[in-house]
Amino acid sequence: MPALTQARRLVVKIGSALLVDQVTGALRADWLRALAADVAMLKARGMDVILVSSGSIALGRNVLALGQGALSLDEAQAAASVGQIRLARAYEAALEPHGIVAAQILLTLDDSADRRRYLNTRATFAALLARGAVPIVNENDTIATDEIRYGDNDRLAANVAVMAGADICVLLSDIDGLYTANPRVDASARHLSVVASITPDIEAMAGDAGTGLSKGGMKTKLMAARTATAAGCAMAIAQGAGLNPLSAMTQGARVTWFTATLDPQTARKAWISAMKPKGALRLDAGAAAALARGKSLLPAGVVAVMGDFQRGDPVAMEGPDGARLGLGLSRYTATEARAIAGHRSDEITAILGYPGRAALVHRDDMAV
Repeated sequence: MPALTQARRLVVKIGSALLVDQVTGALRADWLRALAADVAMLKARGMDVILVSSGSIALGRNVLALGQGALSLDEAQAAASVGQIRLARAYEAALEPHGIVAAQILLTLDDSADRRRYLNTRATFAALLARGAVPIVNENDTIATDEIRYGDNDRLAANVAVMAGADICVLLSDIDGLYTANPRVDASARHLSVVASITPDIEAMAGDAGTGLSKGGMKTKLMAARTATAAGCAMAIAQGAGLNPLSAMTQGARVTWFTATLDPQTARKAWISAMKPKGALRLDAGAAAALARGKSLLPAGVVAVMGDFQRGDPVAMEGPDGARLGLGLSRYTATEARAIAGHRSDEITAILGYPGRAALVHRDDMAV
């Protein structure tokens, strides 16, 4: 069974009902301060932490006096634009006493569906986490329309876990996991501590119940579990209403774990290796040897560029004799790759006229 303390990179989803008082519409500041203490504790153990937080609409609707009824799209987006400021400020204030920098990332479904945006987002996460920051992620409700929405932060959290290469994703909820039936109405319902695979029987156990402030029910959590575990990320559903919910998990609080059979890096490499290349990069002997040692592919080691590909497209990497060495996602278009091939990374800006990334194919984006 997985354990929270095993995580190297952790994604935590926080629902509106945990963060915002359902009666007053005010931020639960004590709860947030306790969560920040948990985050600091986990970071002190060497973990990277990403928070996927609802709450912007719930906070903004109170400020704009929109009441508790259903909101039109325009009203919801207006509430989000007001609430996002308050939400970001609240996280900044809660994390700052622990010496932790908070960063805000707003996403839509397009950002994970489009490969170039996906890679940009992945690179942003990597840069923030390398510098010890805690990204606070939310759906960009100020601009998202139905066709580009995740629709709930359970699935957003799972997608963020995949993007960021997390090995554990925790959905903090108003229930301590998955039961064989709804425990609020069925006294015989049994708690499931581990789910090894999401079968039709498991899906049948999920209801649609949710709170007045949350959009996600158990069905969306199972959808999130499918996404996360397929990418090598274990997922937990945990009770989040009390103070210090992550500390409670480290102390053995009851949760439901959805296990992953692969680690995130292995799953990602399997995903990349199944792609059809849209071009090829011919490498010199030095670059081919570096690839075998697990290094990124730098432009200096490329002697020829074949095909017509865009940034984020899969490309074959070939040795000096033309033998395929692996497959990777290009960080440059074919035109850009031809321009910088054979050049040092510190020459890229002068050649292209704008800053670029040092690697043509990063080691995290290749299967060798």
